Amino acid sequence: MDTDGGGWTVFQRRVDGSVNFDRLWTDYKSGFGNAYTEYWLDLESIHKLTSQRNATFRVDLIAPGPPERSAYAVYSSFDVGDESSKYILTVDGYSGNAGNDLYQHIGKMFTTTDNDNDGLAYNNSDRWWIFRRCRR
Repeated sequence: MDTDGGGWTVFQRRVDGSVNFDRLWTDYKSGFGNAYTEYWLDLESIHKLTSQRNATFRVDLIAPGPPERSAYAVYSSFDVGDESSKYILTVDGYSGNAGNDLYQHIGKMFTTTDNDNDGLAYNNSDRWWIFRRCRR
C-alpha cells in the first residue's frame, strides 16, 4: 500500500491460489476472501471509490523466484460503472512495463459464470474484465 507514494486501496489480491476466484455474480458484488492473502473487495465498493473522484489504477505483478521478477501497469483514469451498467470498465492513460493488456477491456461489462456479459459465443468468466484468459 506504500508503493509509488502510497494511498492505494487493494481490491484484488492473489498470493497462493488458496481461494477459488471462479465465483458467482453475488460473490463479486459483495466480496470474498481475506485481505491479507486471497481477496476480492466487492464491485459495489469499487464502483463507489472510482465514481466519487478521478481514480488511478495500478496493477503489480510479482513472479516468485529466484530470481523474483516484477512488472506493473498504471492507468491514470479508472472507473467501474454501477450494477445497472453491469460494472462496465473505463480506463485510460497507461504507463508501466507490464504491457497495456487492459485496453482490450475498455467498455466491457463484468462477467461471471452465472451472468454472461462478455458478448462472446462462449462464457469467458474465468477472467472477467481485468485479466482475460478464455476457456473454450
